[in-house]
Amino acid sequence: MPGSQAATEWAFPNPATPPGSSAYYSVRFAPAGLRDDLAVLLGWRHLVRSVFDEVSDRGVATRKLEWWSNELERIVAGTGRHPLGLPLGRLIARAELPRQPFLDIIRGTEALLADRRVEDVAGLAALGDLDLGALCELIARVHAASAPAGLSAARRAGSYCALVELVRDSGRMLRRDRCGFLPEDRLQRNGISHTGHEPTEIRKHLSPLLADLAEDLDRHRADLSHDLPRLPATIRIRVRLADRLLAELAASDFEVADQRIALTPIRKLWNAWRESRLNRAPRGKSCF
Repeated sequence: MPGSQAATEWAFPNPATPPGSSAYYSVRFAPAGLRDDLAVLLGWRHLVRSVFDEVSDRGVATRKLEWWSNELERIVAGTGRHPLGLPLGRLIARAELPRQPFLDIIRGTEALLADRRVEDVAGLAALGDLDLGALCELIARVHAASAPAGLSAARRAGSYCALVELVRDSGRMLRRDRCGFLPEDRLQRNGISHTGHEPTEIRKHLSPLLADLAEDLDRHRADLSHDLPRLPATIRIRVRLADRLLAELAASDFEVADQRIALTPIRKLWNAWRESRLNRAPRGKSCF
């Protein structure tokens, strides 16, 4: 039956949570009853972000994002056309998930697609909030979070993870002539600018620029220390893996202009396993 096939296709693991990925290990150590639901949420983000990652024509990509925005309305109404629509629609209804985080993920992808300029680190953090920040809010809600403090902490954790991923992918982004995500104030501090330099020129200065930016990411990470232990393991694992990835990037002196640096699957597994058994919120002190 079509419904059963869709549920199986987007159950865990699925194209958004392939074995060996950070997404896979973050879901693998979640409660068994939530894994398929979390995989469906990651599936939404994967499909929307694939428009930016895989479609080279900006006009076509824009139309695809418009389609996904309309598809969200159809999914909520129970008339979704994509195979993901059936399990996602059921999850939205069952967990009473709001539409805004889904729309935020589309908005964040639109910003990358349009190469909108980010003026400062606060703007970069806001861009991350529209990506993994929104996704982590949804993840927290699936874990029955409802308190504003808990949802805010989840979004800040996701934003941090998104920023680390942007640092990792910055070389690839520049090779695609996308440089708007690099904060203008940090560019100027390193003697370059969006207006005066092409992406190919910015690539030559990328390593010191990212080293400078990493200091801001460290401060962003420090702000999470108080609330992080109270977040679900799924989110904590993503933060821990982002920490390890950022350390790996720093060890390479942020030489990402022509290469993609990543953690090995065994390191992801080890760190995910460790985090799943640490930092559990004391009973009665959850921020949810």
